[in-house]
Amino acid sequence: MGFDQARVNRLFLPETYAEGVPYGLFRELRAAAPVCWVEEPAVGDWPAGPGYWAVLRHADVKHVLRSPEDFSSRLGATQIRDPDSAADLDFARTMMLNQDPPDHSRLRRAVAAAFTPRALHELTVAIESRAAELVAAIRPSGEADFVPIAADLPVWTLARILGVPEQDRQLLVDWSNRVIGYQDPDYAESSSADPSQLTDMGRAALVRRPVALTAPDGRPVNPRSRAALADMFAYAHALAEQPPPGSMVARMREAGLSAAEFETMFFLFGVAGNETLRNGLPGGLYSLLTHADQYGRLSRRPDLIPSAVEELLRFWPPVLEFRRTATRDVMLAGKPIRSGDKVVVYHASANRDESVFPDPDRLDITRTPNDHVSFGFGPHFCVGARLARIQMSALIRRIVSELPGLELASGAPPKRLVSNFQNGLKSLPVRWRAEGGPAGSGQPAQDGQSPR
Repeated sequence: MGFDQARVNRLFLPETYAEGVPYGLFRELRAAAPVCWVEEPAVGDWPAGPGYWAVLRHADVKHVLRSPEDFSSRLGATQIRDPDSAADLDFARTMMLNQDPPDHSRLRRAVAAAFTPRALHELTVAIESRAAELVAAIRPSGEADFVPIAADLPVWTLARILGVPEQDRQLLVDWSNRVIGYQDPDYAESSSADPSQLTDMGRAALVRRPVALTAPDGRPVNPRSRAALADMFAYAHALAEQPPPGSMVARMREAGLSAAEFETMFFLFGVAGNETLRNGLPGGLYSLLTHADQYGRLSRRPDLIPSAVEELLRFWPPVLEFRRTATRDVMLAGKPIRSGDKVVVYHASANRDESVFPDPDRLDITRTPNDHVSFGFGPHFCVGARLARIQMSALIRRIVSELPGLELASGAPPKRLVSNFQNGLKSLPVRWRAEGGPAGSGQPAQDGQSPR
């Protein structure tokens, strides 16, 4: 079965995902071309790229992720788009996410040391309390956009871990928006922090914010480059001068990281660290609200929350894909991969692989086993996976127990993020029976279809 190259190229185009994840195309390609070549046409001001191999089956995705000797995170970093310059690539390589063992293992140990059983217990108690506050604050109103509520919890948690003062939390939101949503005009220039509410350290960082950065050839600068995040790194160094005792920033100083390693580790926690939750929570709730039987079952059986969280992560993977680079000539699913080729694994496709997940397009909160790859696999399995699960469980538990009759708001459809990397929602209007207010239908919305 042949495929029109333009149709296959839809896997790369950001606007594809603004309409919904192309699960139908994934399904066809898994059957006929599970490793296929995808071109990188120019998108807006962003130039065309050399193309890459898309890896779509569960087994092949896991093979690539567990084989850094063949598929490197370091050679070209882990985003589809190549860094703009050799200097940008060198800087990206200092990030734990963009390293291979043994250097990756050294930095991972430094991070993992912060998540001791005692620390996780204290965080769990604090997260449960914050989730209760968030739901209690909106409960009387009977309606809300769930996206900013969901975004608050991971940003609040990460600010607590890093030692970022309460007044400066909105900076984390802006930095995340700019990096996560650079393909989306609503997020690319995010600047919502009120200078009057910031600490002196926060206001000083705002002065360092780059404006309309372009490369010498007129192209926009990669939003993940050091130049594009000068304000965030200035803030990180200022915070490190007097870090709160016990904070991750204090631990990073004690670990003896280089200046570049410190900056990229702050980036990893402050920005990449909240991507899973700020996408997974709204996407998970949307998935539940479009499957009334599963939402009702969870409302009656809160003991199913742990398995529900795993199924929601499978069904709505927060991260669509990650890149590797071939270190040598290899064969993968019968395709000759050449040394230096980009190899992009699609978590979203692997999570719907019918050879692993029976009836994969059906949401089933009791599904077991559930070998999803939403947290990755192999050496780069997400170090914050347990923390993400704690946060998802805490907020979902409060929602299903304290917002009766929860449903999608009529006349205000959810808005998707324009991104070929993050599976996100920009808005998710919902309503419920408010205290003392008129009762809603009491039935979650159901569209009869899996979100695309």
